[in-house]
Amino acid sequence: MKMIEIEVDEADAGQRLDQFLSAQGPVQAENVSRTRVQALIEAGHVTIDGARAGQAKLKIRAAQKIAIEIPDAAPAEPMGEDIPINVVFEDDHIVVIDKPAGLVVHPGAGNETGTLVNALIAHCGDSLSGIGGVKRPGIVHRLDKDTSGLLVIAKTDGAHQKLSRLFADHGRRLHLTREYLALVWGAPDRQAGAVDAPIGRHAIQREKMAVVPLARGREAITHWRVLENFGRDREGRPIASLIACELETGRTHQIRVHMAHIGHPLLGDQTYGAGFKTKASHLGDEARTALAALNRQALHARALGFNHPITGEELLFESDAPQDFAELVRALKN
Repeated sequence: MKMIEIEVDEADAGQRLDQFLSAQGPVQAENVSRTRVQALIEAGHVTIDGARAGQAKLKIRAAQKIAIEIPDAAPAEPMGEDIPINVVFEDDHIVVIDKPAGLVVHPGAGNETGTLVNALIAHCGDSLSGIGGVKRPGIVHRLDKDTSGLLVIAKTDGAHQKLSRLFADHGRRLHLTREYLALVWGAPDRQAGAVDAPIGRHAIQREKMAVVPLARGREAITHWRVLENFGRDREGRPIASLIACELETGRTHQIRVHMAHIGHPLLGDQTYGAGFKTKASHLGDEARTALAALNRQALHARALGFNHPITGEELLFESDAPQDFAELVRALKN
């Protein structure tokens, strides 16, 4: 880890933080691009007068003391590994994977091997798109490590470019369907609704996301509908619910953050639902056992639909909930 400290001159006042940092000689000497600077700001590696910088677009002021931490370089390129993957569709341009819970999508700190990218390199060989960079070849969207379900990966640069535009559009002008199954504590007060609340990095716990003012986050919209309620607590309210969530945007941990924000965090979510651990005491023995066996947030990407980036064919893929999720649903019904 290298620390670079810079004081803002009067002549540089008013610049964007990312623009300023990426133009500094010591930063350029480390071969850190502006995009990388933006990522470091987002990850909490940049401070201004000792406080973590909020956004890359922040305008700097004269005499401010800015520090940027540049992590040590990771191995340059992931290697292919013989990791089983469930391929539900593949042609010369794309591959659609049904990802199991526990599999990290791409290499990162603490997960340099054993990822979906390692598996894809072995599976696809030289055909895998490189637009996403050596660490994320072919990756255009992600699922959390402990979220299961459907992902599409680009095998060619042309497919990668068009899929990237599709996911950036969030299905507003281009056809995109992303639906998830989630088990949440309690039950919303109506059968369907939407959460429209910006999401950004948590101000203190930097590994978490949170609902924040729009100036500190990015627009995030989740549509939800209740599919089924389970059990009753002492006040006669449902103990848990199965809901379907459809994403209008795709922010990090979006469903987990939004459902916790409206008071219904996901079962098994240790990050955003830790305050609801005692709710498990309202479950029957079988359901408590199934929840313990799940040992992750109860979230599954069950539907993914889009037009093929090259042929234009309309595609829709569906995935049944994995056994641990389905077993918890069955136990909650009893």
